[in-house]
Amino acid sequence: MTAAPGIRPGAHLVVDRLSHRIGGKWVEAGGAPIAVGSPATGATVAHVGGGTAEDAGRAVTAAVAAGPAWADTPVARRAEIVRALGDLLAAHTDDLAGVVTTEVGMPYHLAGPAQVAVPARVLHLTADAALSHPWSEPVAAGEVLRVPAGVVVAITPWNMPLHQIAAKVGPALVAGCTVVLKPSEVAPLTAFALVGLAEEAGVPPGVLNLVTGTGPVVGEALVRDPRVAVVSLTGSGPSGARVAELAAPGITRVCLELGGKSANVLLDDAPFDRAVPAAVAQAFFNSGQACNALTRLLVPAHRHDEVCDLLVTAVRALTVGDPWDAGTDLGPLVSERQLRSVRGHVDRARADGARLLVGGSEPDPDLPEGHYHRPTVFTGVDPGSALAREEVFGPVLAVLTHSGGDDAVRLANDTEYGLAAGVWSGDPDRARAVGRRIRAGQVKVNGVRTRDGLDAPFGGLGRSGLGRELGRFGIDEYVELVSLLG
Repeated sequence: MTAAPGIRPGAHLVVDRLSHRIGGKWVEAGGAPIAVGSPATGATVAHVGGGTAEDAGRAVTAAVAAGPAWADTPVARRAEIVRALGDLLAAHTDDLAGVVTTEVGMPYHLAGPAQVAVPARVLHLTADAALSHPWSEPVAAGEVLRVPAGVVVAITPWNMPLHQIAAKVGPALVAGCTVVLKPSEVAPLTAFALVGLAEEAGVPPGVLNLVTGTGPVVGEALVRDPRVAVVSLTGSGPSGARVAELAAPGITRVCLELGGKSANVLLDDAPFDRAVPAAVAQAFFNSGQACNALTRLLVPAHRHDEVCDLLVTAVRALTVGDPWDAGTDLGPLVSERQLRSVRGHVDRARADGARLLVGGSEPDPDLPEGHYHRPTVFTGVDPGSALAREEVFGPVLAVLTHSGGDDAVRLANDTEYGLAAGVWSGDPDRARAVGRRIRAGQVKVNGVRTRDGLDAPFGGLGRSGLGRELGRFGIDEYVELVSLLG
């Protein structure tokens, strides 16, 4: 679908938001406003309040005050409210997708299914899981209870703003926790829309609070607060390390969903006509701005040239451009800063001797405004080079060769990260056998996507983080286990 020029979907939600939502009331932010930019034009589209440490403390106070009543609310009622929130997201798909397109830059026709339908489904599945969760289970000497952990701080990123909120707030709410949400200041507007819908769904005042601002000011104040029981962050590796450092003195639990440099293994019997286009899609989803993007393509050495020809054909068929156009496959990167970072990775890869197959860091003269980057593929990538080891977070794919299954597993595991992986084979059992040997939190066989298994746990090994999200596994991140003996 193409959004016609003029008043576009969600335009009424792209407005200045200079107050926080604390305890069910609008509270003016204590700091200077923060500009929210359009990735497609570079222009400022709105401002949000620059929060302060005092604002963060007020939000935690409201969450603490609302905690006992919410914890005493029956699980069935908590699940009903979370389900209702999922219904409301789905009912407002067009407007919410419009906000995502405006502040993130994802093409509008893709944003509805990927950025709104997915979090709505996450909330529905979370509500289902809550109803069958073992809140009390017997042991030989009594029973084990799952009780609310307490106040949760949810710090969410800009690339999948609604999904990451749903994956944290949904399970925290059904677990009986109260929440302080701090969205990324780069793309915060969807968070305001969601909090409004949450109150419409029946979330009581103080149970879900929203504070905007930067990580070093608001985020760090929230993480340091001794009244917080759990901090759940989705972000970069350095951000996760900083959160863990700040949370350590209070022995505050942290759940960290961080970066990745995920491998996509093509075995020699893979259906290359399907696997290569799918590999391009899984590397360049959201213009490559996805933590679980499969950005290392491991191909059989004796079929390297065939794969490269297919890659060039698939990438050249992609259209980069106006995110409001239904013909666009890849929109802009989220910011000028992100664009500079991705260009730097591309330039360094060329300097390191990788061979550019298609794309590159040169600006597209047809796209003089906005933060656009060509979809880019390198081959001849040294496994020890920066391109093979560092997360780019942009539309850049590295091709490496392997000599067979064992070598492919070795290369796939040759990383500090461990968030996701893919394996392709004409024999699904062979693909699964290889997948079992890859050290990653989620291994996808023959093109299955994360969104196809939203009740399966999502999270990483190594530098990709701690803890899991989604389904019943996500709920347990927000509970404490109590043994009631006798």
